Amino acid sequence: MIEKVIEGIYWIPGRDQFIPDSHVYVVGKPDGEDFSLVDCGLLEMGSYKLEELDKANIPLKHIKRIIMTHTHLDHIGCLPEILQAVPHAEVWVHREEALYLERGDARIVYGNSMFESLVRSQYSFPKDYFTFKVHRKLEGGEELDLGGIPFEVIHVPGHSAGSIGLFNREHKLFMSGDTIYADGAIGRYDLVSADPAALKNSLEKIAGLNIDILLPCHNRIVNGGADAMVRNTVRQWASLLT
Repeated sequence: MIEKVIEGIYWIPGRDQFIPDSHVYVVGKPDGEDFSLVDCGLLEMGSYKLEELDKANIPLKHIKRIIMTHTHLDHIGCLPEILQAVPHAEVWVHREEALYLERGDARIVYGNSMFESLVRSQYSFPKDYFTFKVHRKLEGGEELDLGGIPFEVIHVPGHSAGSIGLFNREHKLFMSGDTIYADGAIGRYDLVSADPAALKNSLEKIAGLNIDILLPCHNRIVNGGADAMVRNTVRQWASLLT
């Protein structure tokens, strides 16, 4: 079920299967005609996410862009399905991972060969399924106006080379992708393009944001008072990431 976080920001919780399904965040003022999706979700989850948009009375024609916090399978798996319904929507990805998608290199999508074999044993899809045109290649540091709501793009490599977060300073709200979750957890750092030392730096950068609302892409969200939790998580992991 789609849920309101604050005015103009909603989340559609993921529905995990044998592997996790990313949450989707919907950004845009409700009286406007400019909405963004942040991440998509697992293979075959597109119809569920689209149904939730319909329940919220968000016309698909008003979905202007899809921003990927990164391109692992549980986030990008149903992007082709969603793009069939909203072919006009632009795809925005950090430059580091856009290069993989545009040349049809799915190594980051799967993370490792063992996981790719597992996925291909469960699903059937064409070889070029994860080849996309990327309309905007993000770098980090961009100031975005997403349907009347300002966000700063923050590059947080470590879980993957092109991981980003989206930060709204007014509400101290951070969409963290898989870099940091609630309750002491962080993203894996043993996959293609992952880097534990970079992840440590990214976590320290996040700890300096004084986050109040934490919106990760898995598990629960923290709708207020997240800063102490974030700082404690970073403190716990700092010595283990080298």
